Amino acid sequence: MDAQELNEIHLLLVDDEAEFRGTLVKRFLRRGIQTLQAESGEAGLKLLAEQSMDVVVLDVKMPGMDGIQTLHAIKDRCPETEVILLTGHTATRDGIEGIKSGAFDYLSKPIEFEHLLEKVRQAFEKKQRAEERQREAEYKVRIEQQMIATERLAALGTLAAGVAHEINNPLAIINEAAGFLGLLIKKPELSAIPRRMDFEKALDKIEKAVKRARKITHQLLDGVRRPDPVPTNVILDELVDETIQLVRREAADRDISVTRQTRKAPEAIWIDPEQVRQILINLLTNAIHATGRQGSITVCIDSDAAGIILAVSDTGKGIPKAHMQKIFEPFFSDKPPGEGTGLGLFVTRQILDKLGGTIEVSSRVGAGTTMTVRMPARSVDARLPRRYEEP
Repeated sequence: MDAQELNEIHLLLVDDEAEFRGTLVKRFLRRGIQTLQAESGEAGLKLLAEQSMDVVVLDVKMPGMDGIQTLHAIKDRCPETEVILLTGHTATRDGIEGIKSGAFDYLSKPIEFEHLLEKVRQAFEKKQRAEERQREAEYKVRIEQQMIATERLAALGTLAAGVAHEINNPLAIINEAAGFLGLLIKKPELSAIPRRMDFEKALDKIEKAVKRARKITHQLLDGVRRPDPVPTNVILDELVDETIQLVRREAADRDISVTRQTRKAPEAIWIDPEQVRQILINLLTNAIHATGRQGSITVCIDSDAAGIILAVSDTGKGIPKAHMQKIFEPFFSDKPPGEGTGLGLFVTRQILDKLGGTIEVSSRVGAGTTMTVRMPARSVDARLPRRYEEP
């Protein structure tokens, strides 16, 4: 950790010895760590209520609220804050009790400053890793929710298209028949038929009802159409790496390695990152489910004059020839019941159609599968401000 990273640490020193605190604060400041100080557990908790801290260095033996009591209060109010306890040589039991209560570590007085500084660094890095894992978990939940919503939207779109087709056909027949009857009723020989006005009113109601039904089917289709792509400046390597992180834990649980290779790719491209991420997640998830233990998955980035190329290859079971023509159909799945919706590849191709891209499949049973996606993308200067940000 360099000096700039040390500047990022928010440190609180809690000790009842003013001279000891003053000496440590000066030494921390010389290393670039801005340090707040408090003379008691109560004062330290008050500072924590006003400003969040990454690390607290806390003396165990203090009048009033001692260090162990203060530790419990810190972990109760600010569980993400790491605490390092300072104990006397004869009070190692307090340090052990503190570790059991959630302290990062304990050091015995008199302390060696470099040792304490290293513990502060380690505690800060631990907190950063925990925050990163939390962000990844929260982001993965959001992505999974978006995927569920997208799959449901795709299912609704398929259903809506089918329903609209099935309804519009009889509506056309009804409308044609009503129009024919309207022409007949206007002929001179039918001018004197009984209740002619009622007949005309009934035909008018039929025509209006047909128009209303058509409007409803159009609204249903409009409601499930995908939004237009929103292109931004994207660093493709970073986007692929971030997407791999979202599935890495699931892959690790199955003892599957996931790696990225970059052959030839522009430094930055102009494309919709959310839709590219959705495509990759769908392909990676399928690859994980198709690959056995100790298998591997590779995401290869390439490019040509037409745009970018993303190939997801696995060492899985492969796709039988009999299934190759069906894998992009909605609701088709060779997975056991409850393990797949059969919409992942269907949604992927729908997205690619919108982006003007294509997908090709190469597979050998027992040897693995490669899904190759080609998308048009305009190269941009990577020095431009990056507009792609995590949602």
